[in-house]
Amino acid sequence: MTAPSDLATPGTRRLTSPDLLRSVFRRHAAGVAVITARGEAGPVGFTATSLSSVSAEPPLVSFGVGTGASSWPAISRTDHIGVHILGEHQEELAATFARSGADRFGAATSWRPGPEDVPLLDDVLAWLVCRVVGRVPAGDHRIVIAEVVHGDPAGTGRPLLYHQGRFNGLRD
Repeated sequence: MTAPSDLATPGTRRLTSPDLLRSVFRRHAAGVAVITARGEAGPVGFTATSLSSVSAEPPLVSFGVGTGASSWPAISRTDHIGVHILGEHQEELAATFARSGADRFGAATSWRPGPEDVPLLDDVLAWLVCRVVGRVPAGDHRIVIAEVVHGDPAGTGRPLLYHQGRFNGLRD
């Protein structure tokens, strides 16, 4: 068995675990989604790059949300959430929903109430409304697992990606 210290190669930076994780995942391109929910004081939402397909039968998705996030209280109590796949034309929308203290559902955000009264963003590539079936503790986050109950994959355009700390489109 090789000791972890023996795995280091010359010139390898030694990073603490959180810094190492952030550094590695900056190199991992991810699709950009916005998660929304109905909150007591109005709609809430946040930008997520942790969205994953979990199961086809039943149709399940998952995403991570920090327990310190402003959206967490609503996400922790709601029965249904919205998942929105953003297009490359929605970089500013992604930035708004990622920014702490932003007026996420202000005049610049076009949205409407959808099925299960979940806030739905307009002009996205695709959206889902999902019923929350689990919230799994994971460090300072929760992994939310939700079953798809409604959706529309018919938006047009190319996906927005997150890579190296920036929003990007696909290159031709």
